[in-house]
Amino acid sequence: MDLTYTEEEQDFRARLRAWLGKVLPELPPRPSPDDWPGRRAYDLGWQRRLYEAGYAGLHWPVDAGGRGATPTQHLIFLEETERAGAPYVGANFVGLLHAGPTIAAEGTAGQRARWLPPVLRGDEVWCQGFSEPDAGSDLASLRTRAVRDGDDYVVTGSKIWTSHAEVADWCELLVRTDPQAPRHRGISWLAMPMDAPGVTVRPLRTLAGSTEFAEVFLDEVRVPVANRVGAENDGWRVTMVTLSFERGTAFVGEVVACRRTLGELARTAKANGRWDDPVLRRRLGRLYGEFGALWRLTQWNVSASEGSGGVPGIGGSVFKLAYSHARQELYDVAAEVLGTASLSLEEEWTLDRLSSLSYTIAAGTSQIQQNIVAERILGLPKGR
Repeated sequence: MDLTYTEEEQDFRARLRAWLGKVLPELPPRPSPDDWPGRRAYDLGWQRRLYEAGYAGLHWPVDAGGRGATPTQHLIFLEETERAGAPYVGANFVGLLHAGPTIAAEGTAGQRARWLPPVLRGDEVWCQGFSEPDAGSDLASLRTRAVRDGDDYVVTGSKIWTSHAEVADWCELLVRTDPQAPRHRGISWLAMPMDAPGVTVRPLRTLAGSTEFAEVFLDEVRVPVANRVGAENDGWRVTMVTLSFERGTAFVGEVVACRRTLGELARTAKANGRWDDPVLRRRLGRLYGEFGALWRLTQWNVSASEGSGGVPGIGGSVFKLAYSHARQELYDVAAEVLGTASLSLEEEWTLDRLSSLSYTIAAGTSQIQQNIVAERILGLPKGR
């Protein structure tokens, strides 16, 4: 991709920067991390502001409700919002970054009209029902069953690590619709209303003390067949589309955040006397280079996805693998720079460090990403 900026792109950046400078001081205080209804309201309130200003779904196709922005404009948007300290997508990250783009790519016209506008307007929240207690990283071994009964599927089973299930309106749900088929071929992708009878949500407390994950139990939940995205038993292919978004572009904004954090660490080290340590300086310098390379890889991935109808390719696995480990090292260095201050759970640094430990598991473990890179990119034989 062309890494220089056109006059039109520079103008877009200036207008966005001016808008952020105007609206960010008007935002209410952020709610407590434990106040999930408040967090939902805050996150969706920010999404409505983006929608009203024409920045919601900036890179989504026009026929999906977006603005059809270029990859470069999308990256400028992420750079400027992150640098300005604008709110993250928060509780609606599944809808905006996973489910919404999947429906835009794979859904029918009716499904796109029903589900995409509420996501962009900040009216509805989605969660992801993929992982299961006994499946581990082997997503294809899922056992949640969906039995066809007329115009409905009757769904029974359970999911785990379901992000923001306690405040979600919809769930992108993977179910087994043909138990006799090979395990990758008997899966379907459903949109399940979270208020349907038979859905029970039990929050899970993380290492950091938060409850953004939950177990979800499904007891003969009826989901309309019309809510299936893609053909019956073709859910594995649709899931690969979802995962390509999750691994390829969903973490883009976080790279910008990490680069900003790295700068803050360098300034802190200079202020507290740690900058004199040559080993620490080398670590910070190497991380600066790694996140710079990750940003260039991000630019390449986002640009490449434009040529495939907006769906990222398997290069996202390279990014996810490298980013997960770089983020963990970043917060290890943060602990070294901050010293005892990094041990307090009242410090945002500490919460970020604890959160970083999950990145080699979330969105597919590092071991899974290594297999994808080895087999699908490098062409190596499958391991025994």
